[in-house]
Amino acid sequence: CFSAPDVGNMDRHHYETFEKFGNETFIIHLDNGRGFGKHSHDELSILVPLSQCCRVRKSTHLRLQLLAKEEYKLSVLMAESLLRDRLSPILIQPHLEAMDRRLRQVRVEGYVCSHGGSAVAIVSCQCRV
Repeated sequence: CFSAPDVGNMDRHHYETFEKFGNETFIIHLDNGRGFGKHSHDELSILVPLSQCCRVRKSTHLRLQLLAKEEYKLSVLMAESLLRDRLSPILIQPHLEAMDRRLRQVRVEGYVCSHGGSAVAIVSCQCRV
């Protein structure tokens, strides 16, 4: 019921069909290249499944708790991981800071859900995504 909004990535894919060649049509899959969204805009509608369902996998809940700790800060871990990439830098500092901010929003939504009359159900499942 819950997806990871930490990157602020709504549906960024698009396709076009080309019919210039008669019956030899083909589809071109386009990607606008914003895999991490705009660092200055948090798409809060992504949190709707969490606020409506109040269900989070146990493994996701534990990971969110871990990434909220200073020694496992999401932006730091991501920056360290991306340093090994040949195309470094992949993300600028504002994008990394946005990931931490969005993680806080996810945790706040979980808190609101659990203190607004609905308990957040921590579920252990082998759910398929």
